[in-house]
Amino acid sequence: MITSPTIEKIAPAYLKAQKEIGAAVKESTNPFFHSKYADLGSVMEACKDALNKNDISVLQPIVGDAVETILLHVSGEWVASSTRIVAKSENNPQDQGSAISYARRYGLQSMVFIPAEDDDGERSNNHKPESYWSCL
Repeated sequence: MITSPTIEKIAPAYLKAQKEIGAAVKESTNPFFHSKYADLGSVMEACKDALNKNDISVLQPIVGDAVETILLHVSGEWVASSTRIVAKSENNPQDQGSAISYARRYGLQSMVFIPAEDDDGERSNNHKPESYWSCL
């Protein structure tokens, strides 16, 4: 994580926002594991109003092979963190889009401390559904 040279104005604004931010609603279904997860829209919905009310906006530009999540305060102070984009296939636009959405979701969720179960994170471990469920 990196920050602007000072964070004396964004830090208290972030604390106020964090007190208002709740959990992301798990409304999307992961067909691979037949489970629910909080998608990017749900994560955004969980934090946007609280952040904006406290003069913090969110930027998520793509920088190289990562999504950079930036919390930008009206004062000009900022806090940022990068999440690497890992696509299943680099030549497939759908895979690339999914990987970008995934990086945006987890980057934002991490930056603003939004709780949500990692229902679809097991996919990155190359587990087959049977081996995953049999260990429970």
